[in-house]
Amino acid sequence: MKKIILIVFLVLPLLAQSQQQANLLGQWSDSTLVASTDHNNNYNEVWGIVHNNREYAIIGTTAGTHFIDVTDPTTPTEVAYVAGKAQGQIIIHRDYHDYGGYIYAVADEGNSSLQIIDYSNLPTSVSVVYDADSLIRRSHNIFIDTTSAKLYSLSNATNSTYQAMAIIDLSNPVNPTFVGSYNNFGGTVVSHVHDAFIRNDTAYLNCGGDGFFVMDFSNTASPQYLGGMTTYLQQGYNHSGWLNAVGDYYYMADENHNSPMKVVSVADLNDIKVLNTFTAGATHNFSIPHNQIVHDNKLFVAHYYDGLQVYDLSNPLTPNRTHFYDTYLDAARNRYEGAWGVYPFLPSGNILISDMQSGLFVLDLSPAAKTADIKETVELNVFPQPFNEVLNIQLENPTKTDQVQVSLMDITGKTIINLGEHTVYSGYNQLSLRLNDALPRGMYILNIKGQLIQSSKKVINVAK
Repeated sequence: MKKIILIVFLVLPLLAQSQQQANLLGQWSDSTLVASTDHNNNYNEVWGIVHNNREYAIIGTTAGTHFIDVTDPTTPTEVAYVAGKAQGQIIIHRDYHDYGGYIYAVADEGNSSLQIIDYSNLPTSVSVVYDADSLIRRSHNIFIDTTSAKLYSLSNATNSTYQAMAIIDLSNPVNPTFVGSYNNFGGTVVSHVHDAFIRNDTAYLNCGGDGFFVMDFSNTASPQYLGGMTTYLQQGYNHSGWLNAVGDYYYMADENHNSPMKVVSVADLNDIKVLNTFTAGATHNFSIPHNQIVHDNKLFVAHYYDGLQVYDLSNPLTPNRTHFYDTYLDAARNRYEGAWGVYPFLPSGNILISDMQSGLFVLDLSPAAKTADIKETVELNVFPQPFNEVLNIQLENPTKTDQVQVSLMDITGKTIINLGEHTVYSGYNQLSLRLNDALPRGMYILNIKGQLIQSSKKVINVAK
């Protein structure tokens, strides 16, 4: 194996970063899938369930719904599959929630349907116990309030009409019944409800360009308006959000390039307002928050081009980014690609992320280290991407000189090429690696690890 390694170091004074990269435990994808025409995505939403002490990821694709056993997170294995009623390049969105031992599945393109999937026979099989388009033919998102057995279908289309939002009764989980449709929230008639969070009949509704509204649906025949915002700080397309455990802050995303997330005070529903904003710390102008979930006093965000972003909510007004993992391999641009959904509720603590182009990622967060043992996570940039023979590496922000080991690993963590030990200085470092080997085409992980410094990044080799 021949290698020529050219190393150039430029030293500039920069500040260190304190965030840690989450650990990749395993990854699943299906090379037979076709990508959507509009957004080039093979994959969309991810959800999770536990059955008979085994953990499963449910991920949507252009083909349908895939059940992936992630009990051993290092070897995610597909154990069941349900074909979507609509399939192929027209499919962009699927969405999932579970209730009463069933998965509820919808799509927002084509002549689709509501599918109810019984997963009681996992890991052997699943069965579709309901597949009809009379209540839902297309839906952009769904949310199930398990306390009242209500399914909220957002931007709901039936065979005969379009509804900004519909509520469906799941008192009998396999025989859903229509309750009502809604589009007037406190006198504002909205064109659609894009997404929602519901707790105990109180619905926090993200309504795109129309704004944000809070409604009480305990009486579905006469829902009560509790509060809202039709204008707010750095307003964009009001996409999604999640309420914290106490119920006084709502973390909200506008689906616009270079738009920050919002900390919304909802303690007084007569005075809802944005109190703070925060970002993923991206250096590009195409950062977009997509979907988020609050769990265990942390905010987990699927952040398109910036992958998984995790924020500590110990101070709920000022989320502090603690962990990240970049699932998207190419450069950010003026499109919608990368991390779509996140699911952090598995008993193992493992985190599920779906990436529109790369599939399912199973991650975990490193346990808090003792102060004396904390490694420095530096900013690692790699170009070109994809690469062929030459791989340029930029390391920014180390505060001290360190000896690092550079290696190329496959996605399971197995070292493929050991690129030797190198000195990294404080500030800015650039390495140019020329690989003369017949390295197979595919995805790899570039890993840099020293006594003080650790960093890694996915790279793609396009060698012939």
